[in-house]
Amino acid sequence: MKSISKYFFIIVVSFSAFTETTAAQGISDIIQPLQLTPGRQNTILVSDLFYAPKYDVQFYENENVWASYESKTNKLILKPNNNNFGVSLLEFKQYGEKNYLPVIMNSGSTLQQLHKFIFKTDVKVNEVTVSGSFNNWNKKSHRLKDTNGKGVYELGIPLDPGSYIYKFVVDGKEILDPTNPEKTPTGFDDFNSVLHIADPETTKLFLHIGGKTEKNNEVIFSFFYENNVQKKPITKNNIIALLGNTKIAESAIQLSSNFIEVRFAKQELYGQKVFRVLVTQNGKNTNLQQVQLFNGEPAGKNLKNILWDDGSIYSIMIDRFNDGDTLNDKPVVHDSIFTQANYQGGDLRGIANKIDDGYFDSLGINILWISPVYDNPNVAFREYPAPNRYYSGYHGYWPISDKNVEEKFGTMAELKSLIAKAHQHNIKVLLDIVAHHVHIDHPWFKEHPDWFGTLNLPDGKKNLRLWDEYRLTTWFEPYMPSFDFTKSHEALDAVSDNTIWWMIETGADGFRHDAVKHVPNEFWRALTRKIKEKIELPQNKKVYQIGETFGDYDLIASYVNNGQLSAQFNFNLSYFAIPVFIEPEKSFSSIDFHMKKSFRSFGYNNLMGNIMDSHDKVRFMAYADGAIKMQGVDTREMAWNNPPTVHDPKSYDKAKLYFAYMFTIPGLPVVYYGSEFGMTGADDPDNRRMMRFNDSLSVYEKQMLNDTRKIIKMRNQHSALRYGDFLTLQADNSVYAYCQVWFYGLSLR
Repeated sequence: MKSISKYFFIIVVSFSAFTETTAAQGISDIIQPLQLTPGRQNTILVSDLFYAPKYDVQFYENENVWASYESKTNKLILKPNNNNFGVSLLEFKQYGEKNYLPVIMNSGSTLQQLHKFIFKTDVKVNEVTVSGSFNNWNKKSHRLKDTNGKGVYELGIPLDPGSYIYKFVVDGKEILDPTNPEKTPTGFDDFNSVLHIADPETTKLFLHIGGKTEKNNEVIFSFFYENNVQKKPITKNNIIALLGNTKIAESAIQLSSNFIEVRFAKQELYGQKVFRVLVTQNGKNTNLQQVQLFNGEPAGKNLKNILWDDGSIYSIMIDRFNDGDTLNDKPVVHDSIFTQANYQGGDLRGIANKIDDGYFDSLGINILWISPVYDNPNVAFREYPAPNRYYSGYHGYWPISDKNVEEKFGTMAELKSLIAKAHQHNIKVLLDIVAHHVHIDHPWFKEHPDWFGTLNLPDGKKNLRLWDEYRLTTWFEPYMPSFDFTKSHEALDAVSDNTIWWMIETGADGFRHDAVKHVPNEFWRALTRKIKEKIELPQNKKVYQIGETFGDYDLIASYVNNGQLSAQFNFNLSYFAIPVFIEPEKSFSSIDFHMKKSFRSFGYNNLMGNIMDSHDKVRFMAYADGAIKMQGVDTREMAWNNPPTVHDPKSYDKAKLYFAYMFTIPGLPVVYYGSEFGMTGADDPDNRRMMRFNDSLSVYEKQMLNDTRKIIKMRNQHSALRYGDFLTLQADNSVYAYCQVWFYGLSLR
């Protein structure tokens, strides 16, 4: 089994400096860097960069980036002039206040390598394509050709360094690469082939945190620039430094060889501030150090200033967690529905009871994500794919009302009480929002059929589960009509207004959004703008929104910005991490590849959700214990006919190690209920077993629960694990060692 080397350090840091202007009053968002590709034109909505009641933007000339702003459409068109500038600050004014947009040249394309995909067959086929994480699983875009007519299909694709998952699509049927023995589970009921593209880059750049000191009326933050191939000393022109969205004056920066100091007057740091700095030299950039400050003190020092960065999420399927009120136990009556697919008694009062019992406090959890609370139908419906089993709406994802709570879960009063009780324990609550569809029994479908897409396509096919071909309109089931927000602004307003209503009515703190990629960006922009105007600004409350999207990094990142979502689940990172912690021959280098790719997409300091398993995925323990390991295992049927159990006590050690990794990397860790003690399960619905507590746990499960508590406590106690930078020290077959540094504690693992 793999091991992670663990180290621990302490570091101290300080600040002081003055800026060219005070922070712009009109922009409260921290404008995140844009990654541009050499020679490629990019169009960005300014509303994705920052919120403003009205936009009065003027962009200035920049020697590195051509920029054009269209005020009518609020679009910013950017094109890099060359590929060697590293980072440039694009200056603009919003209502007369000067701001800066960091633009980073994405030089990854210069490291691309041509990989040839080859598929051989002795049987005549009409079409062979390759579909994978490098093309957003498009089954048509990359076609292999048999140029010699000998059954050898080939296609070369330039790919950046990293690890990719893929399949061949042969006459519409997905198959693994027969010549590639390496595969990884999808988390559902299948596997993907794995491809590794080596990174030839040997340059190592990093900006290290130094310390924080105070002298007289100044606060001084220090950093150290590391460059293993450095030939010339850096100058102040190599340093990009911002306080908020304002450029820090050169006179506030002092250099001594590769040691950097940035000085602030104390009064500049009153309130909540964000300080950012990086070094760019010869077209290459260090990590971006982002320091969140409260009156000059770095975040994480105490419990007075809690941010979403401090969160650890616990995912609860209401019906399967705890039965607090047996009077509402009313499963659906149907002669063909089985217990696994029916209501089992969990409810809102059951969750509230566990808050009272201190279960989440003892675990160290401070965010609860609860499954949808909408009222669902009281009858069973048949699943479209074979074997066409019957299900109830126990999961909550079949809304038949926009404002009623499912009576088998409890009442609106009990939902409000649960959230209020959570707040008393310093626990925030995320509501699960379904914006893609409703159930056919919902009044909206009956009264406004024009709000929805059509089930029947022009070619006679059903628009069912066409995840990529009809991404924005596909139906999940014949009884789940999909909204078509592209043709109905009235529907967009109704659903986004209803989402706001649930937050205001219940006092919830944020949302987990279902099926994000199947809903157009316009919806998320409209919703987020309403959240800012109706909740965040009036209540001085920061709302967290995390989405669910299965796709490549670019697709996932297209929804994560100041104008849309706070974060999404980092599924791609988990795809490559899970096999490494289970199979001894796998190398940690594949995780590190994707860690760095994640940083390029979402930044070092991100709020992405890091997961081990979920209500849509096979449980980690089913893989760890070997119940599911070979191609051809039908995990859906296993869920019904041969549900896995844990046989080897050492399997719990693999899960603990994964938790240790998940709670010590950037982003928010997400614990799916029961995983804290090693609950196993095949695919849906076996991954949604009833929760167990106390004496119902085995000796090994109790031990894992105790060890999980220690791991979560470690993250809660050390701010470096929540705010620190991330530097890989070693990533090979046996060891994954990395360090994180923050101003009140440095942790090395």
